Amino acid sequence: MNFTSIDFALFFLLVFSLCWALRKQVTVWKWVMLSASWFFYGYWDWRFLGLLGGSSLLNHFSAVGIERSKNPHTRKALLVIAVILNIGSIAFFKYANFLFDQVFWVGNKLGAISNYNFWMDGSDFVSLIVLPVGISFFTFQAMSYVFDVYRGRMKTADSLLDFALYLAFFPQLVAGPIVRAIDLVGQLAKPRVPATLDVGRATALILGGLFKKVVIANFLSERIVDPVFANPEFYGAADTLFAIYGYAIQIYCDFSAYSDMAIGFCLLMGFHIPINFDAPYLADSIQKFWRRWHISLSSFLRDYLYIPLGGSRGKGEGTVARNLMITFLLGGLWHGAGWTFIAWGALHGIYLTVERWGGKFLAARNIQWDGPVAGVLRRVAVWHLVCLSWLFFRGQSFGHAWGMLKTLGNWDMPVELLTWSVVFVIGVGYLAQLLDGSRCEKLWNKFERMHPVAQGVLAAVLFVAVLGLGPKGVAPFIYFQF
Repeated sequence: MNFTSIDFALFFLLVFSLCWALRKQVTVWKWVMLSASWFFYGYWDWRFLGLLGGSSLLNHFSAVGIERSKNPHTRKALLVIAVILNIGSIAFFKYANFLFDQVFWVGNKLGAISNYNFWMDGSDFVSLIVLPVGISFFTFQAMSYVFDVYRGRMKTADSLLDFALYLAFFPQLVAGPIVRAIDLVGQLAKPRVPATLDVGRATALILGGLFKKVVIANFLSERIVDPVFANPEFYGAADTLFAIYGYAIQIYCDFSAYSDMAIGFCLLMGFHIPINFDAPYLADSIQKFWRRWHISLSSFLRDYLYIPLGGSRGKGEGTVARNLMITFLLGGLWHGAGWTFIAWGALHGIYLTVERWGGKFLAARNIQWDGPVAGVLRRVAVWHLVCLSWLFFRGQSFGHAWGMLKTLGNWDMPVELLTWSVVFVIGVGYLAQLLDGSRCEKLWNKFERMHPVAQGVLAAVLFVAVLGLGPKGVAPFIYFQF
C-alpha cells in the first residue's frame, strides 16, 4: 500500500478517524491500531505477517528475560540469542541467494560443482525465497529495544501488545525511519490527547514528500536515470554525468519523501518521531553528510556497532580506521546482498578515514581551510564523492559501474536525454533540501494559524497541483527493496 495511492488515502482516513474516536479507550485503541498496522503490512504480502508476529514475540520476551535476570551471563546469553536470531532472519531472506551464488560460483571454478547453471537459472529452491518488505527496518527497531533494555536505558514495554504495536506501527513500518523503542514505545503505551495537533508541520511534510516523490524523483527516474543506467553504452559523457547527478537527487527525494510523509502521518495521529534527513547534500564533509543522511540508520550503526567496536577511542588511527571500515561495510551490506553495495559502504569508510587523517594532518600544521570559497569547494567535493559512491549503489555490477565511469570520457557522443528540463528538475531537487528539518517552520506556522476551511482548500489545491505536475503512475519507493 503505497503512500501515494488512493488505497492508502482511504486507509489512513479510516485509521485517523478511529485513532481519535477511540483515544480514551486505551486497550481498544491499541488493538485497533495493531490490527490496522498488520492489515497495512499484510496488504503487501499476508504471508509475512507471521514473521512480524514472530519478531514481536522473540524480542519482547528476550528483553523481559534480560530485565528480570540478575545473572550477567544469562542476560548476555539472551542478548546474543536475540541478536543471532534477528540477524539470522535478515540473512536468510536477504542474503541466502547471494551466499549460495558465491558458494556455487567458487565451487564451479574449482571444479567441485558441475551443475552451476542449474542453480543459476531460477529452478533451485533458493530462488523461491522472497524478501519481506521492511524486514531490515523493523528488525533493527526490535534490536534497539533489546539492546537498550540490556544496557538499562529503558524498561521493557508494559505488555506484549505495547511492543507489538510499536514494532508494527504502520507509518514507518516498511521504509523507516528506524524509530528506536525508547522514542516511541512510551508514546504508544500511554497515548495522550494533545491540546493541539501540529497540523501545519504535518501538512508541510506530507505535501512536501509528495512533491519530492511524485514530481522530482519519478521525473528524473523516467527521463534520464533509468534509461542511462539500463544501457550506458548508448549514451555519452553528458547524459551519463547528469544521470548520476539525477540518481543522487532521485534517491534523496524518494527516500526523504517517505520519511517526511511517515513523520507527517505520525504527527496527525499525535505522535512524534525523529527526522531522518537534514539537507545532506549541503554538508561540507563526509562526516557531516552522515549526520544528515538516513539519520536513523547512521545513528543506529554508530551507537550499536561503531562505538561498541571502540569508535574513535581506539588505540591508534589504524584501529579507528578498522572500526569505520567494519561499520560501513556492514552498512553497505544492510542495503542489499551484492558486492556493489559492499563497495558503496567501503567507499564511505575510506572517505571518512582519509577525511579524518587529512583533518589531523592540517591541524598538526595549523593549516586553516575556512571561508566562503573553501566552504563551496568542500561541498562540491563532498557532492562528487557521494555521487561516485551512488554509481556503485545503483550499478548492476562492478563491470556496469566501471563501464559508466569510462563513458564519462566520451564527450564526442551526441546528447540524447539531457535537456534543460532535466537540469532544472535536478536543481529543484537539490533546493528541496530546504524543506528538511525546521527550515520551513515560519511557513507551516502561518498555515497553522489559518482557518480550517482555508487550510483544507489550500492543501487540496497543492495536492492536485502535485499530482498534475507528476508523470502518470507512481513507482514504488526505492527503499522498499531494503
